[in-house]
Amino acid sequence: MVRPLNKAQLLASIQKEYTTLDNILSTQTPEILTFTTIPGAWAIKDIVAHLYEWQQMLFTWYETGLRGEMPAVPSPGYKWNQLPALNQHIYEKYRDLSPDQAMSRFRQSHQKTVQFIETLPEADLTTPGLYPWMNQNTLMSYLNSATAAHYVWAVKEIKKVLKAKG
Repeated sequence: MVRPLNKAQLLASIQKEYTTLDNILSTQTPEILTFTTIPGAWAIKDIVAHLYEWQQMLFTWYETGLRGEMPAVPSPGYKWNQLPALNQHIYEKYRDLSPDQAMSRFRQSHQKTVQFIETLPEADLTTPGLYPWMNQNTLMSYLNSATAAHYVWAVKEIKKVLKAKG
């Protein structure tokens, strides 16, 4: 996957990867969406909830930064080198969601994220370190990670679940 360099490329990449993901998700039954190979393993609905939460965290970072405050990135109590623990926390937070709840939240979040990107000036997306919480990264890199790149990861994980289900 090529890293987008501008808003048009970012939106095109998001749409492409979302379409691939949604085509897989749309054909699954609630039974498949909740199937796990072993107790405690992530089901497809958990992968979808994970995508939702990362988009929500990104909005929290952005909105906190707009208020002139420094958000806890990636999340309160976690550092970037603690992503496995953070992802486990996310799983535990959403594991009781129904497949319909997980899908609805994710689809709404995806739409909100795309609409948000559409409203941003190109410079806001491409200026490194625009907000202190970003270090020298661009907002586009964070948005790409929370959408297109994460959707590619999700498709791979979902295919593993589907293969195990047979």
